[in-house]
Amino acid sequence: MSYIHFDKAQLINLNYSLDREIIRTNRSGTYTSTTIIGCNTRKYHGLLVVPQPQINTENHVLLSTVHETVIQHGASFNLGISKYPGNYSPRGHKYLKDFDSEPIPKLTYRVGGVLLQKEMILDTNRDRVMLRYTLLEAHSPTTLRISPFLAFRGYHSLSKENGDINKDFKKVPNGASFQLYDVYDPLYLQISKKAEFVYKPDWFRNVEYILERERGYDYQEDLFVPGYFEFSIEKGESVIFSAGLTEADPKTRQSAFQKEIERRIPRNNFENCLKNSAGQFIRLRDGDTRVIAGYPWFGWWGRDTFVSLPGLTLPTGDYKTFLAVMDTMSKDLQGPLFPNVGSGVNFNMNSIDAPLWYFWAMQQYILYTQDSKTIKKRYLDKMKGIIDGFKNGTDFNIHVQENGLVYGGEEGKALTWMDAVTPDGPVTPRIGCPVEIQALWYNALCFYHELTGDEEIAAMAAKTKETFAAEFWSEEHGYLADYINGEEKNWDIRCNMVFATSLPYTMLDEVQNDSILETVKSKLLTTRGLRSLSPDDPAYKGYYFGDQISRDEAYHNGTVWVWPLGHFVEGYLKIHGKSGLSLVNKLIKGFDEVMTQYGIGTVAEIYDGDPPHRSKGAVSQAWSVAELLRMMDLVKKNN
Repeated sequence: MSYIHFDKAQLINLNYSLDREIIRTNRSGTYTSTTIIGCNTRKYHGLLVVPQPQINTENHVLLSTVHETVIQHGASFNLGISKYPGNYSPRGHKYLKDFDSEPIPKLTYRVGGVLLQKEMILDTNRDRVMLRYTLLEAHSPTTLRISPFLAFRGYHSLSKENGDINKDFKKVPNGASFQLYDVYDPLYLQISKKAEFVYKPDWFRNVEYILERERGYDYQEDLFVPGYFEFSIEKGESVIFSAGLTEADPKTRQSAFQKEIERRIPRNNFENCLKNSAGQFIRLRDGDTRVIAGYPWFGWWGRDTFVSLPGLTLPTGDYKTFLAVMDTMSKDLQGPLFPNVGSGVNFNMNSIDAPLWYFWAMQQYILYTQDSKTIKKRYLDKMKGIIDGFKNGTDFNIHVQENGLVYGGEEGKALTWMDAVTPDGPVTPRIGCPVEIQALWYNALCFYHELTGDEEIAAMAAKTKETFAAEFWSEEHGYLADYINGEEKNWDIRCNMVFATSLPYTMLDEVQNDSILETVKSKLLTTRGLRSLSPDDPAYKGYYFGDQISRDEAYHNGTVWVWPLGHFVEGYLKIHGKSGLSLVNKLIKGFDEVMTQYGIGTVAEIYDGDPPHRSKGAVSQAWSVAELLRMMDLVKKNN
């Protein structure tokens, strides 16, 4: 039995199986995602979800799903499953025998004397998904029918029956191509052996996505099924169904499928699952290398890129990818700010911390490679521009005050990572001088001085340190203020203070750092990361659920985040060394069980603040995976 495996009893239990999702991506930004039984529960699910840059910067669901039908002696057994109002139809999951993820997702169906295996893989560099069907057992002639469900829509939207679609198809080798709307690329559906395409166009109406309903969004769509592919399959034979944006050679599908399998890192243990997942966030397209913040619905984010890039690449020695991402991001720098979301003409610059995490990412690179020369050659001017921009003042009232602290914020804007906004405005605006921004600013100044010996920068750092210790530290509380705005000091216990203990350069002494970490450990630490607010606070929300507003109000008011846990661990090990490894190893080991929950083989974006800390948000988040890998590396270095 492999590391990730589900048996029949688990698969046929919809309460269990529909809570577990697969996400697989490739280097071109394409992904495939569904539940472990193949029933889509989100509008973001689809077998082929691809960028369509000629339309916009979003991903688009072209092929939503396929339903397979096994035919013997004139009897048909439909293996598919979809949700419709009041029922699931067909209920093909009842034929499932088991699910295996080693080395790729694999479902096995038992239909009478038929044992059919279905495997799924993405082409690493092309916008193409391949499904391999292998007939393991059969006692009589067997036919397989594959019905494709087409969407051709942006992944944030839903498809509805309309008269504008192009129902026609074009014949291609062993298949057909479809282009429901002129603005889209054609979709090529092909079989690795001779197959008949039976043209039988129809709309399947009111397909429901139960998780969208829970989230308060529209949840019903109509999918177009142009017909079906049909072919005979012999015992022991494997046949591949290919869906892609370019025509494939059917004769090469078997070898192409096998080559893709050989590229994969086995998902045979916790660490290898994380390494596999880490690679899925890297996107190479149109000459740019970027980090996708999370799947299925995130694009690339500036802040998330710099926080997650070290953990995604450096522990595995992928220094080339690290520098490629840094080069791509450096081109996007505008003044002292990076786009937080988007690029080109469509971007949002409202991130006060992204440019400061840029410095930290480079420190991590030097830590692993000892190569400061490359950093100075490529990025020193960019770093100086950021420091000067903060010093002179820039957008969103971001500027360095006379006392050395960084101020930022305007009414209606959320500039830190706690950036949830409802119709009433930012949930946690934190206008003024947020604690982690001061820690990051001081660290950036010290790093720049380390590289250049610039004494003016050293003097700026010294002033920041002096003011920070005087203004943020409270002997009475034993921890740091979350932010300061003039005379106002906010003493909410949030995880933001942990960064003041973990960064390469810290402004506090060991006693103060220890006190902060003990407060964090006591009030915020859980088995899934750090709470964003103490449960003792009246504003605390223990569960992340409901519509958009309800979820946004909980997002940074108690919800647990994995990525700050890496900085708690780093700060903790700085003080406790080897004696702290017991706690850290226990925290890491606790994530082993999430490999078979929610997003299979990966780590979720967030978790409920209250036990049992259920997985929530995006099923696979870059900085969650990255910081766990970095934590594991910190353990190795402290052993």
